[in-house]
Amino acid sequence: MKRAKNVLLIAILLFLTSCASITKFPISSTVPAAEITAKTKQDKNKNYSIEVTAKYLASPERLNPPKNNYNVWIVTEENEIKNLGMLTNKNAKTAVLKTKTPFKVVEIFITAEDQGNNSFPNGLEISRTNLKR
Repeated sequence: MKRAKNVLLIAILLFLTSCASITKFPISSTVPAAEITAKTKQDKNKNYSIEVTAKYLASPERLNPPKNNYNVWIVTEENEIKNLGMLTNKNAKTAVLKTKTPFKVVEIFITAEDQGNNSFPNGLEISRTNLKR
């Protein structure tokens, strides 16, 4: 009986540590209708899966000044900034970016940019969230 309790406890602990963490971005003053979340999870290879979902995000062409796309960036534990890629429209209401990175993520932020392949953000920052707790 005691062994079964220990196995159950270990299974519960493994389940809780394998769950993804979901973080909501604060309301943006630039696109206040947007509801943005980031789901992060570390896989068995110590990489981080990141899924950023933005609902009701205005088209970047409607911003002032107009831009071409939204880029997702991370700040790593070493305080480096990395471009994860562009949010792509899943449907009329939702834009998504799913990716993996080997870097431990401290912050995620979104900018409106003219180009999607920038190595450093230089556009309008839309929103930022801190993953440190």
